[in-house]
Amino acid sequence: MGDYVLSCCSTADMDAAFYENRDIKYVCFHFFLGGRMYLDDLGSSISFDEFYSRMAEGADTKTSQVNVDEYVDHFEKFLIEGKDVLHLTLSSGISGTVNSAVIAKDMLSEKYPDRKLIVIDSYAASGGFGLFMDKLADLRDEGKSIDEVAQYAIDNRLKLHHWFFTSDLTYLIRGGRVSKVSGFFGNMLNICPLLNVNNEGKLIPRFKIRTKKKVIAACVEQMVLHAQDGTDYKGKCFINHAWCEDDALQVAALIEEKFPALKGRIVINFIGTTIGSHTGPGTVALFFWGDERTA
Repeated sequence: MGDYVLSCCSTADMDAAFYENRDIKYVCFHFFLGGRMYLDDLGSSISFDEFYSRMAEGADTKTSQVNVDEYVDHFEKFLIEGKDVLHLTLSSGISGTVNSAVIAKDMLSEKYPDRKLIVIDSYAASGGFGLFMDKLADLRDEGKSIDEVAQYAIDNRLKLHHWFFTSDLTYLIRGGRVSKVSGFFGNMLNICPLLNVNNEGKLIPRFKIRTKKKVIAACVEQMVLHAQDGTDYKGKCFINHAWCEDDALQVAALIEEKFPALKGRIVINFIGTTIGSHTGPGTVALFFWGDERTA
């Protein structure tokens, strides 16, 4: 294992055991729920059930990215120990946190000129970010250097696919991704939009699909179309959900039908409180390795 630190943001939306087992460090975003600030600390400060139930009851939410001082504190504790750091941030298409991380890096590079501190925009979010970090941890454990792993991250970050759908347009309307008029009629007509993360790391609505059953099928069909080796895909597959585990399980079951090598191997987690503040309850997200995102 390389003597350097792999680091990311809490918005990779994996559980605490994942970070511990894979030896990945993380720095926490913040969110506000009902006017009170919490750390996005993997459900420790407030359970995901409570968070989403309060959202469903109408509690206001907003988020706050990691600031420069917090990045400095996070990075410096490793640099003091004589370790180099490779940190990946939440996609710049979703958050400006990469700018704060780069400022912190520049400040610390002057203070620790003999250490390497590399910051990379993941162009990823939620479980896709987690899947990315999982692969980088594999490379580190194989003995790859920090520079080799960093170059792999840059070369392959657009091969991560993110497909999201939601059965409640309320939160997409609040975030401005769906107009109030379209959202009103969409909810009336049971429209479930299918979105993905594009080649600029932005969340983009792709299809308007009527009924949850059809959007689940359409989501899995995108995996058939784009996964490495098609239905012979043997890589890892992550699914995250916002308080709708049954929907996530339906997606997983359909994937196992179409991708025999994935039977019993799909990892399901919650969408965390930062991403969930914007998607709201009722969202399911599918992540896998595939062809390069070009649009």
